[in-house]
Amino acid sequence: MNAAAASPGRRLSTFFYQRPTLALILLLAPPLLWLGVVYLGSLFSLVVQSFFSLDGFTGQVVRRFTLATYKDLFAPANLDIVIRTASMAAAVTVAAAVAAFPVAYYMARYASDRIKALLYLGILLPLWSSYLVRVYSWKLILAKEGIINWGLAQLRLDGALEWMLALPVIGGPSLSVSSLGMFVVFLYVWLPYMILPIEAALERVPTSFIEASGDLGARPRETFRLVILPLAFPGIIAGSIFTFSLTLGDFIVPYVLGNSALFIGQAVLAHQGTAGNIPLAAAFTVVPMAIMAVYLIGAKKAGAFDAL
Repeated sequence: MNAAAASPGRRLSTFFYQRPTLALILLLAPPLLWLGVVYLGSLFSLVVQSFFSLDGFTGQVVRRFTLATYKDLFAPANLDIVIRTASMAAAVTVAAAVAAFPVAYYMARYASDRIKALLYLGILLPLWSSYLVRVYSWKLILAKEGIINWGLAQLRLDGALEWMLALPVIGGPSLSVSSLGMFVVFLYVWLPYMILPIEAALERVPTSFIEASGDLGARPRETFRLVILPLAFPGIIAGSIFTFSLTLGDFIVPYVLGNSALFIGQAVLAHQGTAGNIPLAAAFTVVPMAIMAVYLIGAKKAGAFDAL
């Protein structure tokens, strides 16, 4: 069959086969255009609006370049919100890494295929349910009449719980309205996002490395510190990106289990919704972006992405 008699589809396929660069451009153009216009364009618009200000008399946005909004952002009350949110995100990330590592290590090194499948199912199953349902379920679990308070009372540990709730930073009227309760729920919600990257990183650690470490006289603790942990570090960093960034931007958990102490997500919602202060809401939104940018740059310089 000659080229003239070939079908239009075959001619078109041959045309793009002979021009792979053009085919690649046409394939990538729609998603890149969407990313550039919708996602990056929205972020750029957000950053631009953070340099506007709100007229205190008319309540209208003044579209002139100014740093007044960022000056308001660094006021003590707003700075407390940033520090509170970043501290909670850091605490959740560290706790998630500590809790996830043993589970991930067992899955990667010791679990049979059947057990590993069941563990995968157990880790992913909560993600298939509604996020709001899980959060409100935890509010009932942590309430004064909930099962945790009942269990601690049966173990005669309710006095220890009351002592913890009396602490000024993490306490509150009950677990369901306290920073400690928020920490527990954040840890539960984001833990799968830490387990899976660490497990994937540990599966790539050659067993021969661990055996060689033992043959050379290293104790299990030294093998963990000098061999396993450095090789699993990229997985920890990948998981921390999820847990840290998701905690920074979340407003549902603080809204359901929090008190009058706002988090960044709540502040953004309040300023752009109730108060109508779009520039300050945009400035608050820039804060997590800046924190994550600094974090990713530091992780890259530390070599955490080299093995990803």
